[in-house]
Amino acid sequence: MSGGVDSSVVAGLMKREGANIVGMTMQLWNQRRLPELAGGESSGRCCSIDDVYDARYVAELVGIPYYVVNFEDAFEKSVVKPFVDDYLHGRTPIPCTLCNNFIKFDTFIEMAEGVGADKIATGHYARITRHAETARWELRRAVDASKDQTYFLFGLTQTQLARTLFPLGGMVKTEVRELAKSLELPVADKGDSQEICFVPNGDYKAFIEAYCREQNIPLDNMGGDIITSDGQVLGEHTGYHSYTVGQRRGLGVATGEPLYVISTEPETRRVVVGRETDLQTAAFTARDVNWISIPAIHAPRRAQVRIRNRHVPADATLSPVGDDTRVAVRFDQPQRAVTPGQGAVFYDGDLVLGGGWID
Repeated sequence: MSGGVDSSVVAGLMKREGANIVGMTMQLWNQRRLPELAGGESSGRCCSIDDVYDARYVAELVGIPYYVVNFEDAFEKSVVKPFVDDYLHGRTPIPCTLCNNFIKFDTFIEMAEGVGADKIATGHYARITRHAETARWELRRAVDASKDQTYFLFGLTQTQLARTLFPLGGMVKTEVRELAKSLELPVADKGDSQEICFVPNGDYKAFIEAYCREQNIPLDNMGGDIITSDGQVLGEHTGYHSYTVGQRRGLGVATGEPLYVISTEPETRRVVVGRETDLQTAAFTARDVNWISIPAIHAPRRAQVRIRNRHVPADATLSPVGDDTRVAVRFDQPQRAVTPGQGAVFYDGDLVLGGGWID
């Protein structure tokens, strides 16, 4: 229970259906850490102290036991540290996917099993089905395409899917809010969380620098040149970790035409910029691929590929590379801002085939 409308409705629905349930909130990050970031609270962040109060109140109204479970150490090891490390190595991470892979559907499921729970239920917008012939669990996109969260769930395994319920996957958001009102939940009109839970106000640069100071991670010599793809030096920057592929604002250089970040080079500390057309990419390789609804492929296969959460899946051909965990992706039409560190999720219609990390 995150304290939001979605997980609150799940609790209310399952209680109304007679399920024997316990409400649990995961304590993931100490909001009092890094005091220099204080004052950056955003109403769009999840997992705040206020959210815990909301979750506890909803559990009381629904009439179920409620507990807060502390996963701060596991969260820092599996989510926060890789988040910082990725930026320092020129990648753009997805902490929500790491949290799903290693905390919500791993550590949390193990904890739930330890207290005798058969399954966990969450407010994610996704659907789980089971193939009648192969008995393989399948992950499918939510009915509400605007809320679909399967992009962040590509790391789920067969064992995890078998232990998970997504009661909202067949609903649209307006239905969920109406259900919240019918269940008389006080969070019916609460806004959705959008920001990274441990990054105040979405300022990831400030968070990285504060975290590195706390951990005594040196940030010296992060600055370097801003160059064009043909090597022309346009200016200087103070830290390549401040830039992401596709970024246009805040470059600090002007040439009379729009410029975008094409790549960052941690080895040379250079930030490469170029025109919009330079952002187009036809092919890339995905690593650490997790096959969900199908076994690993051993021959080229057609699919639709999503390269970021709001990206419309684009037609492509998947080809195995070496073992089952690497896949070459070639788009029918080049796509904008293919970004190392982001996820590449493979679909066949509403079926999630699997996904991996963009190299």
